[in-house]
Amino acid sequence: GAVRCYTKALKLSDSQAESAVLYRNRSACYLKLDEFSKAEADASKALDTDPGDVKARFRRAQSFQKLGRLDQAFLDAQRCAQLEPKNKAFQDLLRQLGAQIHQKVIFGHSAQLNSTDARVQQMFSLLLDASAKDSDRQKAAQNLVVLSREEAGAEQIFRNDGVKLIQRLLLSKQEDVVLSALRTLVGLCTGHQSRTMAIVNELGMEQLCTVMGSGASTVSLAACHLLQVMFEALTESMKKEIRGKDEAILPEPSKELRSMLRHLLGMMPAANVSGAGRDSAINLLVKQVPRKSLKNPDNSLTLWVIDQGLKKILEVAGTVPELSEGPPLTDNSHMSCSVLLSKLYDDLKSDNERENFNKLCEEYVQQHFSRSSLDAKLRAIQTVSVLLQGPSDVGNRTLEMSGMMDAVISLCASEDVTHQQVAVEALIHAAGKAKRASFITANGVALLKDLYKKSENDRIRVRALVGLCKLGSAGGTDFSMKQFAEGSTLKLAKQCRKWLCNESLPPTSRRWSVEGLAYLTFDADVKEDLVEDKSALLAMFELAKSEDKTVLFAVGSTLVNCTNSYEVEKPDPQMVELAKYAKQHVPEEHPKDAPSYVEKRLVKLLEAGVVSALVCMVKHESPALTEACRDCIARVYLALVERQEDRGTVVAQGGGKALIPLASDNTDLGKIKAAQALAKITITSNPEIAFPGERIYEVVRPLVSLLSLECTLLQNFEALMALTNLAGISDRLRQKIIKENAVPKIEGYMFEEHDLVRASATECMCNLVLSTEVQKLYLATGNDRLKLLVLYSGEEDERLRKAAAGTLAMLTAEQPELCARIPGTTTHWLEIVQTLLLSELSDLRHRGVVIVLNMMQAEKSLAEMLMESEALEILSVLAKGGEGTPEPVSRTAQNCLDKAVEYGIIRNREGREKGKGTEP
Repeated sequence: GAVRCYTKALKLSDSQAESAVLYRNRSACYLKLDEFSKAEADASKALDTDPGDVKARFRRAQSFQKLGRLDQAFLDAQRCAQLEPKNKAFQDLLRQLGAQIHQKVIFGHSAQLNSTDARVQQMFSLLLDASAKDSDRQKAAQNLVVLSREEAGAEQIFRNDGVKLIQRLLLSKQEDVVLSALRTLVGLCTGHQSRTMAIVNELGMEQLCTVMGSGASTVSLAACHLLQVMFEALTESMKKEIRGKDEAILPEPSKELRSMLRHLLGMMPAANVSGAGRDSAINLLVKQVPRKSLKNPDNSLTLWVIDQGLKKILEVAGTVPELSEGPPLTDNSHMSCSVLLSKLYDDLKSDNERENFNKLCEEYVQQHFSRSSLDAKLRAIQTVSVLLQGPSDVGNRTLEMSGMMDAVISLCASEDVTHQQVAVEALIHAAGKAKRASFITANGVALLKDLYKKSENDRIRVRALVGLCKLGSAGGTDFSMKQFAEGSTLKLAKQCRKWLCNESLPPTSRRWSVEGLAYLTFDADVKEDLVEDKSALLAMFELAKSEDKTVLFAVGSTLVNCTNSYEVEKPDPQMVELAKYAKQHVPEEHPKDAPSYVEKRLVKLLEAGVVSALVCMVKHESPALTEACRDCIARVYLALVERQEDRGTVVAQGGGKALIPLASDNTDLGKIKAAQALAKITITSNPEIAFPGERIYEVVRPLVSLLSLECTLLQNFEALMALTNLAGISDRLRQKIIKENAVPKIEGYMFEEHDLVRASATECMCNLVLSTEVQKLYLATGNDRLKLLVLYSGEEDERLRKAAAGTLAMLTAEQPELCARIPGTTTHWLEIVQTLLLSELSDLRHRGVVIVLNMMQAEKSLAEMLMESEALEILSVLAKGGEGTPEPVSRTAQNCLDKAVEYGIIRNREGREKGKGTEP
């Protein structure tokens, strides 16, 4: 009786949620009636609507149990127990199923389940057995990782006490065993929130952080990757259709998230954490804490990290590696710290939040600077240096604290190399603004020159040299604003190149020489000397490919300067004259910054292998690869693809693929530059070769982003050209373009005043009308889309006429009902069609005869209208062919006449005549 009532209710219900409850209840009825297949089917229907319905899942587990599908029953029962750990019915069912599965294994009724479970146990046994052969253990490790990447395998590992066994593997002294354990955990956590939460709670963050903080960099990176996957599973699994779809009612994972973040912050000052491990922790904080988009109003995670951990981060910032006190660092640690501090500061929303950040930093610096110990003062100065490279406003405030600048200047003259190094670096970072640069030029240049000439330590000399380089370039690209005497910058640059090529120097010292060139290459003479020095270029590119990622921005800046891809505002000529009259300073361009010089420099850079260096710079994730750095790389790429003949070289060396991430993760201007470079490549190269496989679909969004009023007309034009090429390749690409909402934008550009932009938009539409979705737009009534095409087919602009007539030809072929609407678009339609037929250009004649044929095939009345006009005579001439009339045109014209004969509008005698009493 209940089944009948629920069945009737289901027929009356029009609510999905309501129906899910009815299916769940009817499933309970079928269970009582021993109709287990129907019970399972109804429970599954309820779960399709609400994956978090515990009752429906429990009933499906009971149904599976009765049907003998024990492995599926176990998975459902396990999920129920995870959702409600204290529910006795769920625990009882799990125990029953465990016993039944065990019994089945014993009697061999479930060979597949037995096989998988046995394999899992065997793999763990081999990995935990120190006496096993290395080859056997490696194979077991690989198999375990592969198994964990499949949902069923991951669940088997998880179910077989896998996490506890992995915990034992993580304690192994053998690196390959630890790596396999970490990679297996990655498989278990990827896209699965509930399993990730269970693993975080069972393993504990302390053990994972210990592994990440170990000395082995490979293990540290693998642990970092695992934590990244865990963060993503906890924060993003709700948004994506991925494994673990039924987590909709799971508890909010903020507790686990904050536990993970608290442990990462705890790693900052810990002396037992390796430098690589600390860098990994900083990298994770950079990625996970600040908002991905400023449109999201919630920056509570950033505020929490500042409150809980800013001083711990500053402990790393203030550490001077050469002093005994402080945690171990790598060459990247200070730069990574600067990036993290900058990201946190930029994520603040109000003046109060920023003031609190400033106050905490000032308190920390003051606390150390006010001590009598010289080591404490050095820690304060080092902290200021890191702040100046990160949130520079905060750094400038700490630098202006009483006595700070005096201490920096006096320590530059210290006899202790470490003291000198810290002070000189602070001086270099302090010279970031013209105001401060002029102060240091007056007070510190003599000191830096003295250090450069007299110091016996290369570390000090190279840093002093960079200080001089930075001060010498304070005028930027303005040829008339030079701080030093003529030729001084060339001498400094020559020394920088010498340091750069000296492989006996440590990489950090060679990195500083690139920093010097980054400043000096504002001078065009220095640019010319650098590109002529191939050994210096190769040395710089090798550094860019090295593990020391702190060099990335210096290399990027140097290349931006050499390629002149920085923003230059051309002053208004009238304003220049006024400025001269008022005796105000007018910026001057160096003669060697003329386009002809820049073009030659680009060729030299390409010959030296700049593209492979840029590809390596983008490839590896690092906090040092900041948005500013990505912006530089995008600018250089755009300069490299400016000449059409160089684009093949860029693509062949992997430049096309490397540009795709730069178009999505960059500064706003950097995204545009990267997208424009992608457009240039897509226009002249075969997109399927330049962007192989699935990458070609990733190119669409950046190109569509250029269809904006904020972009230049050239960028609009190039994007339209590139989209035209893509739209002509496949229907899947056309669908991707449509999905990115490009069609309305392209239609907007069809009204653009500029001839080339208007024509390229119409060409793009010509390829897009192959899609039925776009055809439907033209079929819809109440718009002038068809009228625009007809009118454009009669315009004087040859390129526009070809595009419009081509679109019209394809539309009328695909959607014959549009043919009848053409006469209603304009009174001049017949004249426009005849003009196409009479065109001197065979392409236009061909489009014209195809349109006429499509109209004649669509309706007899249209054929009559056409045959009663001069079109008959024109078609007759075209059908005869002859010189100047291509075969496709004459054949299509003949088809038009044949159709007219078929309709009985004209007839064949010796020649062709009009019918129905008209004159022959």
